[in-house]
Amino acid sequence: MRFGIVILPEHRWCDAAPLWRRAEGLGFDHAWTYDHLTWSGLPDSPWFGTVSTMTAAAMVTERIRLGTYVSSPNYRHPVTFSRDLLALDDISQGRLTAGLGTGGDLDSRILGGAVLTRRQRADRFEEFVTLLDRLLTSDHVDYQGTYFGAIDARTLPGPVQQPRIPFVVAANGPRSMRLAARFGSGWVTTGRPGAEPEQWWAAVREAGLRMDQTLDEAGRPRDELDRYLSIDASGVFALSSVAGFEEAALRAAELGFTDVVCHWPRPEGPYAGDPAVLEQVATEVLPRLRKERP
Repeated sequence: MRFGIVILPEHRWCDAAPLWRRAEGLGFDHAWTYDHLTWSGLPDSPWFGTVSTMTAAAMVTERIRLGTYVSSPNYRHPVTFSRDLLALDDISQGRLTAGLGTGGDLDSRILGGAVLTRRQRADRFEEFVTLLDRLLTSDHVDYQGTYFGAIDARTLPGPVQQPRIPFVVAANGPRSMRLAARFGSGWVTTGRPGAEPEQWWAAVREAGLRMDQTLDEAGRPRDELDRYLSIDASGVFALSSVAGFEEAALRAAELGFTDVVCHWPRPEGPYAGDPAVLEQVATEVLPRLRKERP
């Protein structure tokens, strides 16, 4: 089992850099940051750009994988985003993972865009992932869809990681699950946010079974797709206690998840917690769980 940590892009870099270094020093396998113009959970918080933050994080770390959690077509165009990803992949020396999701509508509304229906967002996301895959695997790309277009888009120099930067696709519904099965090296779910904890775990189990079925229908072996669970989405912050984190990680493993992701503790508000719990989890619990759940 692997373990990830999310560091929100709310800190000035003089304060954020030590967190990214510490995430690597504590032995986390991957570290992520949100990719939004703003986040509804912290509407009055400072907020910094994702690509710049990831670039800086790549420069102060050496081993840990880095990822966006998650990038959406709300304000990203596949052509321009592919250039950002190529640069990040190069700067990090092949440690980048692109987390991709449909996204809500907050970022779109900030830019004054039309509010799309759920079906329209799903249509747009399918175009986004399909075109991004082409841009990162082939050169001279022409494409014209409902939401995105490209005319002789170039891909040089190509990704460090071959055949391309891995995608981890956020999916809860059938269409996005099919995209994860088709394009993803991994799938990430938040379960059913807002549900009571036990109901949330039941929904996670159901989602895993649906993904099994989706992979079977796609003719793809189930063990080819890594499975990420955002354990803080249960409504109980996983790092509220050492025992709580261990219980959540073990439950995720029992449901077939290969990776769990939690958030760096904040002083107050969302994900409020004690950094000492994080330290204890990293130094005591993670080594034990890796030994028990290789």
